[in-house]
Amino acid sequence: MNPLRFVAAPLLLTVALTGTAAAQPRTVELVATDNMKFSATTIEARPGETLRIVVQASGQMPKIAMAHNFVLLQPGTDPASFANEGAMHRGTDFVAPALAGRVIAKTPMAGAGETAEVTLTAPGPGSYPFVCTFPGHVVAGMTGTLVVR
Repeated sequence: MNPLRFVAAPLLLTVALTGTAAAQPRTVELVATDNMKFSATTIEARPGETLRIVVQASGQMPKIAMAHNFVLLQPGTDPASFANEGAMHRGTDFVAPALAGRVIAKTPMAGAGETAEVTLTAPGPGSYPFVCTFPGHVVAGMTGTLVVR
């Protein structure tokens, strides 16, 4: 009997399980209600970390009148100006096509009882604004910051 077999098998299993665990994204759940606020306004991450952002829309209003999304923006983007420019663009989830290059990642809109998600790799160190682009939501305070360090 080869004694290396007893050492190698557990070692390979440990490496395989560690590799699998490291590849799994960290899930961040954001609850969004009719009060037009995210349940968390700060998300912290490490550069290169994989995040799965899940927006859970709860509320009573129909989707046409109240929906929510998560849009992560480039640093230096003014959330209010970005949202104002997109207000007439329902077909692109209220993101103005001319400003689409300012978006790092986004979910589709989710109405009451729905979820929407996006998986992204955290960019380099810095502060990145995130918003809900449904008209009026940024003005009501539906914004936050992804802090990468």
